[in-house]
Amino acid sequence: MFSILGRSGDQTTGFCDGLSRRDFLTVGGMACGGLSLAQMLAADKQSGTGSNHRAIINVYMPGGPSHIDLWDLKPNAPKEIRGDFRPIETNVPGIEICELFPRMAKMMDKFIPIRSISDADGRHDAFQCMTGWKKSDQMPREGRPNFGAWVAHGQGRVNNSVPPNISLCYPTGHREWGETQFGGFLGAANAPFGLVEKDPNKKSGNMVLKGISLDRLGNREQLRVAFDRFRRDSDAKGLVESMDVYHQQALGILTTTSLSNALDLSQEDPKVLARYGVNNPAYQRDGAPKMVRNFCIARRLVEAGARVVSMNYSRWDWHGSDGLNFPRSRQEFPLLDQGLSALVTDLHERGLDRDVSVVVWGEFGRTPKINKHNSRDHWPRASCAMLAGGHMPGGQVIGSTNSKAEHPVDRPVKFQEVFATLYKNVGIDSTSARFFDTSGTPQYMVAQGIEPMPELA
Repeated sequence: MFSILGRSGDQTTGFCDGLSRRDFLTVGGMACGGLSLAQMLAADKQSGTGSNHRAIINVYMPGGPSHIDLWDLKPNAPKEIRGDFRPIETNVPGIEICELFPRMAKMMDKFIPIRSISDADGRHDAFQCMTGWKKSDQMPREGRPNFGAWVAHGQGRVNNSVPPNISLCYPTGHREWGETQFGGFLGAANAPFGLVEKDPNKKSGNMVLKGISLDRLGNREQLRVAFDRFRRDSDAKGLVESMDVYHQQALGILTTTSLSNALDLSQEDPKVLARYGVNNPAYQRDGAPKMVRNFCIARRLVEAGARVVSMNYSRWDWHGSDGLNFPRSRQEFPLLDQGLSALVTDLHERGLDRDVSVVVWGEFGRTPKINKHNSRDHWPRASCAMLAGGHMPGGQVIGSTNSKAEHPVDRPVKFQEVFATLYKNVGIDSTSARFFDTSGTPQYMVAQGIEPMPELA
């Protein structure tokens, strides 16, 4: 895995020294079960390169964000239900969202809130937001693939410099919040290519850019030095001439400028970058850091050739005895409002809004009734999502819940319906696509009978 480290004080070590040839070529190993990127490329030879570059940005909110406080406020409910926040009007008559999202409110015609996701598995992990399936569903022997693996398998690479399926998900203390899942029965060749790592002292054998920590990610000189040293050391070791074509492609991902340029935020227009807000690289307990500028990096990776970019953002599990649901919401909601509105604004200004789909969601919702700690507990009966881009008609709300936000009463939506829609947006018909696993069993992108959402056609 080509890794950009999490913050670890001022610790730095030498770059590439002492790595064996095998270690040198092992990139993407953590995300792909230890296979080298060269092996991934060889295994993926049969996947052609698609001509249309449509893409998906998947923003996962670890821990279960509160649907009733985000997009489905109930101002007329009793106090123990409605909570601290009030709805505000948006630029679309009839649509209201939380008062802490004023930027999104001004451009709601570009967003699509879903208020009626009805089939959350109830588990505290990213699995359903990364695959569309429940862990309780029958699992194929080789495992269920990450949704981006289907896109990579079906459409291949835009170019050889940028992997089609990229993960910006940070490893988390609660392990399941940092897992994008793997290639499953589609093989490691299609698994997410991980770009971030938390622990610089972890001996994983992965390719690491030493000294590039979260808070130095925007430092162009640090990036330049690390990449230049990587290229110089690889050439000095005489590896390039002895590599087969797949090893050279693997090295190409690391040594061409497309990927490094996409990660180099110093190349971004400062006025555009300022829209996104400021990163907080501190890890949120056992969740992910608030790297709000990764929204910008996701856009830059898409522009460089990625077809799918998945990221985990912060930590949204606030229902313990500390009673942090509403205080943390006051901290988190404005930053999410800033980062997400900046991303969607950028997509529209760059003419990418028709080709790039954005989904923002968590694994379940929160109890309508506030608990004794002034917080909300886990609630899988109703949850929410926010969509944008992908040529989907914005300015509409999909679904509704009852007066206490307890359960959907209109247009219940399944996770797989959202994925079927995202697949359609990038040109894949999930209703007919199938893949035979090693046992000869046909496997499908979504369950039989699941269709893309007609409201978003």
